[in-house]
Order: sequence, then structure tokens, then C-alpha cells
Amino acid sequence: MHPAPSVILFTTLSGLGFGLLFFLGLGLPDVTGMVAFVFFAIAFALAVGGLLASTFHLGHPERAIKAFSQWKTSWLSREGCCAVAALLVMGLYAIGAVFFDQSWRALGLLGALLSLATVFTTSMIYAQLKTIPRWNMALVPVLFLTLSLAGGALLAGQVNMATGLLVLAGLVQLAYWVQGDKALAKSGTTLATATGLGGGGTIRAFEPPHTGSNYLLREFVHVVGRKHSQKLRVIGFTLAFVLPVILLLLPFGHLLALIAVLSHLTGVISTRWLFFAEAEHVVGLYYGKR
Repeated sequence: MHPAPSVILFTTLSGLGFGLLFFLGLGLPDVTGMVAFVFFAIAFALAVGGLLASTFHLGHPERAIKAFSQWKTSWLSREGCCAVAALLVMGLYAIGAVFFDQSWRALGLLGALLSLATVFTTSMIYAQLKTIPRWNMALVPVLFLTLSLAGGALLAGQVNMATGLLVLAGLVQLAYWVQGDKALAKSGTTLATATGLGGGGTIRAFEPPHTGSNYLLREFVHVVGRKHSQKLRVIGFTLAFVLPVILLLLPFGHLLALIAVLSHLTGVISTRWLFFAEAEHVVGLYYGKR
């Protein structure tokens, strides 16, 4: 798949933002006044900024409002509904914490659940796609949720919880890569099934269907070299999980905490780029690209 920057920023920033909102809804940390304002400002900036970034990948951003009406069948629509509900509920919770020094726990718990639901619906936009075997697996929602929770705990300053969640998210990331590398072969989809010419011997591409590029090739057929892929995996994994865990195990300091957050953010962006770049859409088989 074409790794569009807007979608990478959307899934990365919104995941962190809603992860932080989840912990704030649980009262972790239990803050009020200006301190609460800073935490909520960061959470809303990440969540809303990520959602806004996603609109840049739409052909007609002005029609985005119509997506909310398809919640019965569309995970994209469900994501939009959950995101708006989570932001509204957590906005009310933030008002109580910032202006009235109140922690309305029931409201916070509801907002925390809606925040997680938003991340889950985002992941299901990709996990539902049978045409992309690397995404069509149960590990995708688990990966999105663990990354969101790990990043949220890190931003919320929950050192012990963040350490454990980072280790868990790292293990899920490794499992996703191992299982994902086998997904296309296990799907049983080949050039023969893609063209419908199976049963007549070995099928191979004689000439490409087009003399030039087209929309399908630009959006759905992105090939990244295995050597480059492995290097980016090591870099992304080190920055997203290994370095932050090491920094969290050292005596706490605000500078170390900042470096851990920036390292995790950079690493997640790297692994999220691979999430899209390595995803093999089966349409590539028709063009002899897989």
C-alpha cells in the first residue's frame, strides 16, 4: 500500500491522543486546575490533530460529514462516531477538572471506554480488509490498542505501567511482523486466482495490463525492498520500545521522560510507515508485482 503521510500521522497521533485521554479518564494522573489543562490540551491536540490529518487523504474532504451516516455497516463511520463521542465526553470531564477542581468519575470512565473504542474502530478499518492479508488478522486491533495504551501511559507519566505496556506492545509488534510476513502466502491468493486462469498450468505475467501507471498501481502496489524493510524494522523497534524502556528504568528525570516520549513517537511513525508500505494488496498479483 502507498504509505500516505496523512494516514500515518492520523493513526499515530490519534492513537497517542486517545491513549492519553483513556488514562486521564481513569484519573491517572489525578490532576486539576492548570496542570489538568496542560494534560488535556496535549491529549486533545494529538487526537484532534490526527483526525484532521486524515482528511487530507480524502478526495473530497468536504464530504467527510457524510461518513457519520453509515455507522451500521462502515468501520470508518463507527470510528467517526466514537471519536466525536469520546471528545465530547472527555471535554465535559476536562471542564470539571480544569475549572471546578472536580473529578466526575462516571463521566471519566465513559470517556476512557469511548477513547479505547475509537482506537479499536480505527484498527478495524484495516483489519476487515480481506484483500490485504497482512492486515486481515486479529493482531492488528491488538497492535493498535497496545501501542495507544503504551503511548498514553508514557504521556500520562505512569512510569511502571508504561514500562510494562511498552514491553507488551513490542512483543505484539514482533508477532505481527512474523505472522504478517506469512499472510499473503497463507491466503492462497495467487496470479492464477487473481486472473481466474487457474487450472491451465503455471500462470505468469506476459505483459502488464497498462503501458503506464494508474490509480491502482499508485495507491495499492507499493513495493519496499526486504533489506530496507529489515533496517527500518530494527530502527523503528529500537526507538519505539527498546530505548523508551531503558530510559524509564533509569532514575526519573523530566529530560529523560521527554526523550522517551520523542523516541517512542518517532519509532511508532517508522513502524506505522512499514504497516502501510509492507501491506500487499492482492490487486498487485494481477499486475505481476507480488
